[in-house]
Amino acid sequence: MPRFSVIVPAYKVQAYLHECLDSVLSQPFTDLELIVVDDASPDGCGAIADEVAARDSRVRAVHLSRNAGPGPARNAGMEHATGDYLLFLDGDDTFAPGALQAIADRVKESGEPDVLVHDFARTSWSGDTVRDEHDRRLTEQGPAPFSLDDRPGLLTLRPVAWNKAYRREFVERHAFRFPSGVYEDVPWTYPVLLTAESLATLDRVCVHHRARRHGSLLEATGMADRRHFDVFEQYDRLFTHIEDHPRLAHWRPLLFRRMVDHLASVCTRGGARLPRRARAEFLRAARAHCARYHAPGGPVRARARMRYALLRLGSHRTLRALWAGARLGRGLGRVAAGLARLLRGGGLRLHYRLQRLLPVRADRAVFAAYDGRGYECSPAALENAFRTYAPGIRTFWAARPEHHHTLPVATRRVTPGSMAYFTALARAKYLVSNTDFDPRLVKRTGQVLLQTRHGTPLKRMGLDLKDRPAAARGTDFEALLRGSDQWDFVLSGNRHSTLVWERVYPSPYTTLEYGSPRNDVFVRATSTDVARLREQLGVPEGSVALLYAPTHRDYRHSQRAHLDLERILRQLGPRFVILARAHHVYDSPLTESAHGRLVDVTGHPSVENLCLASDALITDYSSLMFDYANLDRPIVIHNEDWEAYEAARGTYFDLRSFPPGAVARNEDELIDIFATGHWRGSRSAQLRAAFRERFCPYDDGLAAERVVRRVVLGELRVPSFVPLSDRHPVPSAAAGRPGGGLATVPGQSPPAWARDALRP
Repeated sequence: MPRFSVIVPAYKVQAYLHECLDSVLSQPFTDLELIVVDDASPDGCGAIADEVAARDSRVRAVHLSRNAGPGPARNAGMEHATGDYLLFLDGDDTFAPGALQAIADRVKESGEPDVLVHDFARTSWSGDTVRDEHDRRLTEQGPAPFSLDDRPGLLTLRPVAWNKAYRREFVERHAFRFPSGVYEDVPWTYPVLLTAESLATLDRVCVHHRARRHGSLLEATGMADRRHFDVFEQYDRLFTHIEDHPRLAHWRPLLFRRMVDHLASVCTRGGARLPRRARAEFLRAARAHCARYHAPGGPVRARARMRYALLRLGSHRTLRALWAGARLGRGLGRVAAGLARLLRGGGLRLHYRLQRLLPVRADRAVFAAYDGRGYECSPAALENAFRTYAPGIRTFWAARPEHHHTLPVATRRVTPGSMAYFTALARAKYLVSNTDFDPRLVKRTGQVLLQTRHGTPLKRMGLDLKDRPAAARGTDFEALLRGSDQWDFVLSGNRHSTLVWERVYPSPYTTLEYGSPRNDVFVRATSTDVARLREQLGVPEGSVALLYAPTHRDYRHSQRAHLDLERILRQLGPRFVILARAHHVYDSPLTESAHGRLVDVTGHPSVENLCLASDALITDYSSLMFDYANLDRPIVIHNEDWEAYEAARGTYFDLRSFPPGAVARNEDELIDIFATGHWRGSRSAQLRAAFRERFCPYDDGLAAERVVRRVVLGELRVPSFVPLSDRHPVPSAAAGRPGGGLATVPGQSPPAWARDALRP
């Protein structure tokens, strides 16, 4: 008997079915059976089901003789199910990586509940994924399992079958079955939740629900297609169930409000779902249902009262009038907003022009990082150095309001695009950033623009992207050169960077090979700092903390983690912790959950502090590897998609032939590198030493001081460089423990990656 029976109804989803089934069969959790129900699909769904079943003994293909709809197809799947728990997945949806293991773990720890409710994310046709807004209704805090009376908010979640796991014995004992027609989840979901004696929640995205551009059962709007009217029969079934079970009567007011919300959404969602000539009839039917099942009790949200009134009135003319008024209001609002933007833009341009008539202030400096983010990177290190070595200069930081809390108290805050921002750009002598400032910037005589860049380039940059359309994506190269023409100084951490910058940004600036100011902290930090940072991040004492920091992919529109981080942690054991950080161009984290030994640090304001807190770095092609090498701590490269990345973006050297440490070509090799101890062996140290010698010659902790002395104080003789052999970066927590040194595993031969990396 398998643990899970996963039931997938398939109808006209041949383009997505392979991905759906692969998302089930590729799960690290393997104690399952997969039942694919071909709902007499006219396309290739049946053949795909047979093909997958022939390849994997866990798969059973069930073929229906006629199209019955998703509800009866799921029922057919349940007739063949033998698992402890039933899970449903639509043929165009997918399980998230590690979802089944997470469900299995939560089911076990919550005492085998009748129903487990988990979260899901919506995936648009363009590939963007947005997690469901569940507030705190799926929190795992508090007792588990629990009854619905303890957490009635679960009834306000979207009534779908595929965000839950159901104990099969519970379903069979109460003879739950799906009805025919669309909206079939309504008379299934609510009775199941109301009847369950034990419930549990899992605050983790387990299903990616696809929102298709065309082909959805609910998008047809032809007059002959009356499937939307099935919603009335489904609510008839639900309230009949309530009447047949008097003990559930106290839930009727809440279910009535849920019905009104549902009917209103069908009617008022821009009219997109209902045929125009059927809307009056639908409203009349909705009014009849509101009268039939009216159940007073409980407050009605203010924003829902209008919808309630419309349904009870049942007037299609009134609804059309309101729609027309709303459209007119939105149109007038857009016109007013456009005029306001024009007036504000004109006012800003005039203000900036007037400010440029005033003298440049030699005692002012403006800093920015990553187009308006917080106190980060080399500009942050330089702002601090300005206040230390040139205390007479008043510093301003340009950041969006949500990042203002990261700024030091002594630094003035300005918001990009505001009048204060353009005043600062017009009057300050020193302009410091790791990207370009506002494209409307007019650099004045007497101003000094310092471009810090943000890392050593592995991937192609600047003019080298002209033949890389996937990476360039419409880049205006003329504007790019106009921006670089305004630079006075460009910082470089090594000769490789110098040669790249001067070629891809061919402008008359001066290159300062002084090192990267953001890396100064790696030499100046102490073991006390490391211990404090680990405590703040919640890294348990005695753990090995791995910082996972991948870069973004130009050939992809959205982020996707290449590694199943929870599987890696299960394989490596309880000693390891992963700190997962998404690239700064993304707003969403890499992980679906942020608890236990997998910690999401995407929103942490300082990547340098994350480096200090970690014991090793796992990355792919991120420039962070060049900075991290200054710590002389292990680095492991995961280059599963090297060919695709090289083809789309291009690189300046083959990382596989000159890596900073171990190289894993897939997830299993990565696990092996850490499990065998080769991540911190002598061969990894040898590779890292060669890498440091080439790319870390100037990062000795004095880069920011050199820049201020040269650019601000005008000193031509700056502090000399400390040789690599004389630098002593703070050791990691693991290296500082007894027996925690970075040594090879006795008697263990090196894996293939180590032998390959050391070949000439």
